[in-house]
Amino acid sequence: MLLNLSDVFTSEGKVRQESVSLEMTSFESRLGSFSITCKQPVEFTFTNIGVQKARVEGSTEIKLSAVCDRCMEETTVILDLQFDRVVTSPEVEAEDEEADDMTYMEGYQLNVETFMYHEILENWPVKILCKDDCKGVCLKCGQNLNVRDCGCDTFVPDPRMAAIKDIFCRDKEV
Repeated sequence: MLLNLSDVFTSEGKVRQESVSLEMTSFESRLGSFSITCKQPVEFTFTNIGVQKARVEGSTEIKLSAVCDRCMEETTVILDLQFDRVVTSPEVEAEDEEADDMTYMEGYQLNVETFMYHEILENWPVKILCKDDCKGVCLKCGQNLNVRDCGCDTFVPDPRMAAIKDIFCRDKEV
């Protein structure tokens, strides 16, 4: 969806509020494809902050379906997006360092889908967990340790003690 911002760019002190329904049904990146299960309308506030400049502020909440990084179970990622960006009209030269990356501007129009894609990408969690204390899976048998304990031997010897272990093993007869 494209929002025309020419009135905000040309009217000094102009403030405009918009509520826009997001049309995206999934978020796709190098990390994979994640379906959007629930989305709130995006609440935008556009404010003229100078000659051919506008501030884009707003918020929304998006829920996406993803897989837990530890136990591989399906989980929901909730993104509470709050944003504050400066956009410029196409008449302004790109030398202004305060203006953000303008890939979501098409002339005087804001491409809402591209804008929100960038916001989701910037706010994507580093690690997706089904719960904070997720135990993951057993490294030997693959059992989900959140469901039940598998009983596998999980002892990992200290690698710093390997030299001492070799001394004791060398003197043993086979």
